[in-house]
Amino acid sequence: MSTRVLILTASTAAAHDQTAPALAGALREHAATVEVVDGLTLAGPAARAIIGGARRLDAAAGDLAGSAGYALTTRSAALRRACSGALDGLTRRGIAAFLRKHPADVVVSTHPVWSQLLGRMRADGTLQAPAVSAIPDLAALGFWADPGIDLHLVTHPDAAAEARDVAGSGARVEAVHGLTDPGFLDPPERSAARTELALPTRGSLVVVSGDAGDLSAATDTALHYGADTVVVLAGHDERARVRLQAAYADDGRVQVWGVADSMVTLLAAADALIHATAGLTVLEAWMCDCRVIAYGRERGRIRANNRAYERLGMVGVARTRPQLAHALIHALAAPPVTREVPELPAAADLVLGLTGVPARAG
Repeated sequence: MSTRVLILTASTAAAHDQTAPALAGALREHAATVEVVDGLTLAGPAARAIIGGARRLDAAAGDLAGSAGYALTTRSAALRRACSGALDGLTRRGIAAFLRKHPADVVVSTHPVWSQLLGRMRADGTLQAPAVSAIPDLAALGFWADPGIDLHLVTHPDAAAEARDVAGSGARVEAVHGLTDPGFLDPPERSAARTELALPTRGSLVVVSGDAGDLSAATDTALHYGADTVVVLAGHDERARVRLQAAYADDGRVQVWGVADSMVTLLAAADALIHATAGLTVLEAWMCDCRVIAYGRERGRIRANNRAYERLGMVGVARTRPQLAHALIHALAAPPVTREVPELPAAADLVLGLTGVPARAG
């Protein structure tokens, strides 16, 4: 019988939507049976309203609410535990019922709420299977890490120290590949990527992305300060996509997309990425030799991740449009840089290792 893996995700941010299928695909290559479930569908309407509520706020309100919540929970361990306990009360019943009906050999979380819940369930014995927290963020890991979690997977070695600060010095934390599309380890050459996407092969190409960010301001700035072509990713926000398409209908330099069929190819095609929400996309662009400028959102966890990426030299942070213009001019004028992507273990190997399945050779 194949190893059964349950991956709990949440349709509240792109990183969760990206991490789950990337890891699931790698696990299936090992012949594991993998089920990916949106935990919000199991947790009930109250949990869905609270966990997903911040996404429905406008940009200013979302920044304020996110920053306030992040500041309070990171400065007070007691408050963080209280919040975790409250979310446990809202979500445990539905998740536990699903696990009883669908037992798994290992359970993986790609959302911090489920990581907290699984850690608590492991600690009190409710969950017998090993629990894994698959963490796409580089910083602000207070709700991602937990002493009850058997294995914390991070995307960069720099994140390990914070995860252990939260989960305890003895926590198992591993920096891995495999929480992103495997194509990022070997992206196409820029000219080939542009040809594949039917984008202009000459001139500078800037991608503007980031859910709920200031996409119009970023696009206008890119056009004014050196971009020959701009691809705007509106994500799953259909109203934003229609609005942006109407705004730039007469400008042949701008293409407005919803989501990219292949982010590997698009980021490999781009000279620069202007991105609003930090997280996994910054690392992915860096792996494609695409310079990244963080602009558009500065709420709590986004600010913390921007600072961490900035410290590592992976991103330039622009908090105003003049700063964005300056950063973009610099990014487009800078010579190409080939990134040295570190060799790391595969996430799927470590997940299955918790069940006794040996890692693949090589």
